[in-house]
Amino acid sequence: MGVFTRFRDIVSSNINAMLDRAEDPEKMIKLMIREMEDTLVELKVSCAGVIAGRKKAERRLDEVAAREQMWAERAALAVRRGKDDLAREALLEKRRFTEMAEALRGEIVDHGGLIEQYQHDMVELEDKLAAAKEKRSMLVQRHRRATGKKRAQEDIRRMDSSESMARFEKLESRIEQMEAEADLVNFGRKPDVDSQFDDLGRDDEIEKELEKIKAGTYSADTKPAQ
Repeated sequence: MGVFTRFRDIVSSNINAMLDRAEDPEKMIKLMIREMEDTLVELKVSCAGVIAGRKKAERRLDEVAAREQMWAERAALAVRRGKDDLAREALLEKRRFTEMAEALRGEIVDHGGLIEQYQHDMVELEDKLAAAKEKRSMLVQRHRRATGKKRAQEDIRRMDSSESMARFEKLESRIEQMEAEADLVNFGRKPDVDSQFDDLGRDDEIEKELEKIKAGTYSADTKPAQ
């Protein structure tokens, strides 16, 4: 693809529309910028070549114009000396250099027009490139904001998970504390069944002492039978 064809495709393209259709806008804009930069370099190289060509044509024109002037002077000298045939030969040479000079002047004009077109195209492409770079900067900022937002949401989710775990651990600790307190309340006490049997044993001793009192054999110093 020629530089002009590529340039026309670039400047006529709708960057926003192309990015909207792209799966990866950042990658797309980078490729577009690279293409613009490469095309701009080619335009500058081509323009420099045309400028060099114009300067060469201008130097050649100076040489041809000098030869044209020389043959004109020779033709005049031959006429003054009565050498009409020689004058005719000089005029033929002068005409040849005149035609060459006219061709060179046309070439220089064409070079000038082409240089102006190159310069106009370069300005237009530089504007397009600046707009693309600004668009890339916006996309990078949007990507960074989106990435930051995503990370913040992940942090929030992790925080929520940590808080839930902390609340669970706090509840578990509270339950364990309540169980420990319950164990302390019952600490040193016998089970209810043992207490009932102990009560039955004490009831038997009281009955025996009561029978002794009735029989007149009870003494306060007498220890209860084991």
